[in-house]
Formats: sequence, C-alpha cells, structure tokens
Amino acid sequence: MRRQQGLNKVRAEALDLTAAERAELAHDLVASLDGAVDSDAERSWDTEVLRRLDEIESCTAALIDRDEFSRRMRGRTNRL
Repeated sequence: MRRQQGLNKVRAEALDLTAAERAELAHDLVASLDGAVDSDAERSWDTEVLRRLDEIESCTAALIDRDEFSRRMRGRTNRL
C-alpha cells in the first residue's frame, strides 16, 4: 500500500512537468528498462548503416518507393 502511494505521488509530480520534461523523463525510464548497452550491436548497426549509405551513394542499392514499402510491410504483418 505504501509503495502504491509513493508511485501515485511520483506520477502526480511527473504529470505537473512540462511536455518536454515529461518526454525526457519517459525516455530515461524506458532506457532504464533496456539494460546494458551492447557495444558490439551498436558497432554492428553503425557498420550496417554506413554500408547501406555507401550503396545508395554509389547507386548500387535497390531502392523502392513508399507504395512498395507499404505493400511489403502489409504482407509481413499479415503473415504474423
């Protein structure tokens, strides 16, 4: 019961913050649920993003338009 009262107090105080402050708090709270940062994964994503940018800049990437992207995503979500 006491824990719930504490949570209610924190919630009320948080709701009194500005929108920007609430957004920052929300970001920090969500980030705290993620656990430790996997530096190998972060490095791998950086490498992948740079590889894809190189493909786009060198015109070797197979680009699709928004309609095709939407069609493919609908197809994937319908399979789930």
